[in-house]
Amino acid sequence: MWQNSAPAVQVLARTTLFPVTDLVPPSGEIAVARLDGAAMTDVDGVFAQFSDALRFPGYFGWNWPALADCLTDLQWLPAHRYLVLVENASLILRENESRREVLFGILADAGRHWADSYEARYRGTGPFFHVVLLCEEGEVEALKQEVEAASSR
Repeated sequence: MWQNSAPAVQVLARTTLFPVTDLVPPSGEIAVARLDGAAMTDVDGVFAQFSDALRFPGYFGWNWPALADCLTDLQWLPAHRYLVLVENASLILRENESRREVLFGILADAGRHWADSYEARYRGTGPFFHVVLLCEEGEVEALKQEVEAASSR
């Protein structure tokens, strides 16, 4: 997970098992944000979950461009690695496919932004930004397809 070549947004069944060494990052500060997709059924819920979990500054604008800006800045939350873990990910904006696509695209763009930093490209030291979307086993493939489609735009 902590290699720069890993996809920035990963979809996993919530029951997926990993060796501990795959989950523990190399030494350094890590910021972990736990979000709940059940609280992200509308746009305000999405913004609230990200703002609270990543401690966005007071000037956060509660819109898509502001979310993208904050996810590619994070200077108020200094770390070598960032992990955004979203439980119940299949519930995120499930009634609004176009906005869900926008969100997944922003998350993928943020991952690309951090992967393209000088430290990541030339030193392999990050900072790295990863999002793990957890869902039920039967929802993994459909959610992966949505994320991949949004990531390629």
